[in-house]
Amino acid sequence: MDIETFRNYCVIKKGVTEEFPFDADTLVFKVMGKMFALVSLEKKPSSANLKCDPEWSLELRDTYDGDIFPGYHMSKKHWNTVLLESRLPPRFIQQLVDHSYDLVVAGLTKKLKAELDSLQ
Repeated sequence: MDIETFRNYCVIKKGVTEEFPFDADTLVFKVMGKMFALVSLEKKPSSANLKCDPEWSLELRDTYDGDIFPGYHMSKKHWNTVLLESRLPPRFIQQLVDHSYDLVVAGLTKKLKAELDSLQ
């Protein structure tokens, strides 16, 4: 999956914004102001950091060794780095994005969840 396809999939999700809060290279996707995905626009091979359930993180790293590993510059317990241009099927990468998004949404306050629900 190329970065543009990854970006397009992230931004169609409800309540998502994109920004460069750290530097001009790291594109961050947020839902209601909370990060769920980060991607480097310059680093090759292309990779994305995605939030993940801690137990599933370990399983994914074992199963997809070399394509999924502990989150680069992130909490190794809660984040994975996923190689986008790898043997991983695009639909599987989309499922990982969905999982990350859903984890962040589940952790939102009631007020932010209500705001998200009210969005078209």
